[in-house]
Amino acid sequence: MKIFLTGSEGFIGSHLAEKLVKNGHDLTCLVLYNSFNSWGWLDKINEKVKKDIRIITGDIRDEFAINKILKKNTEVIINLAALIGIPYSYRSPKSYFETNSIGLMNILNSSINSNVQKIIHVSTSEVYGTPKYLPIDEKHLVAAQSPYAASKIAADQIALSYHKSFNVPVSILRPFNTFGPRQSLRAIIPTIVTQALNKKIIKLGSTYPTRDLTYIDDTTDAFIAALNKKKDIGEIINIGSGFEISIKNLLMRISKIIGRKLSIQQESSRERPKRSEVDRLQANIKKAKKLLNWSPKLTIKSEFNNSLKKTINGFSQKENLDHYKIDIFND
Repeated sequence: MKIFLTGSEGFIGSHLAEKLVKNGHDLTCLVLYNSFNSWGWLDKINEKVKKDIRIITGDIRDEFAINKILKKNTEVIINLAALIGIPYSYRSPKSYFETNSIGLMNILNSSINSNVQKIIHVSTSEVYGTPKYLPIDEKHLVAAQSPYAASKIAADQIALSYHKSFNVPVSILRPFNTFGPRQSLRAIIPTIVTQALNKKIIKLGSTYPTRDLTYIDDTTDAFIAALNKKKDIGEIINIGSGFEISIKNLLMRISKIIGRKLSIQQESSRERPKRSEVDRLQANIKKAKKLLNWSPKLTIKSEFNNSLKKTINGFSQKENLDHYKIDIFND
């Protein structure tokens, strides 16, 4: 299958790119242009895998560039390109809409008169805000509690409107909190782990919120499962573990795994504005099981500790750790 993947240089994108190539797909990856000619995490993947990827530098905010790429025989588009840091969205909200919302619109516009058979757009559980009930199903109202969430709600609605108005074959997958090696320090597990490897006092923001944590292999398996499906077109589908854990309890689990007693130093600079914090997240994944025949292999109740160990081992390797500025709060 000829697949065009955006956001391929990032955490989820690089893992998905590896899996798509290993599954025999013809893969073209869009990497955000930069003067260093850096391909992000794609620079670090296995060379045998990398040589089978067609890498193009560009920007989804440029409709001309996207049009040019999609003139080729692309069958499936997976849109992972996004600005993701919630704290930074308070400082630069417009840029989030330009990339997350308008960027998607460029892809949708370019696909209308193309051979594209399916677009898989990637949403986020942040669009639900603090939930009215748990577990959260896809019928739950959306509530933007940050500019980031607002930009993703806009993108989701644009995607659905293009499906209804122009019959664009788009499916929306909505991952909850994916974790694993290569993840950004903007996420909670890398924030804890990278500090815990060298320190006993961990600087954090709020510790009471709960999150539905899903290992990277499960998330990428959901994308793979969606490639050939038709029932999910025009639908929104949650991708998660189905369980929640508080940040405080998460730190305690990590402490046990690394064999070091950790204490928390709360910093107001790491906290979200009070009304912006999403208090709890737990996914209802019945729809994913029904439409995609997908369910997570690693859950909090069974193999969660093993997946945490894999993540910690990934961050423990010097060649990976060198990519992070551990002592600088990445807002």
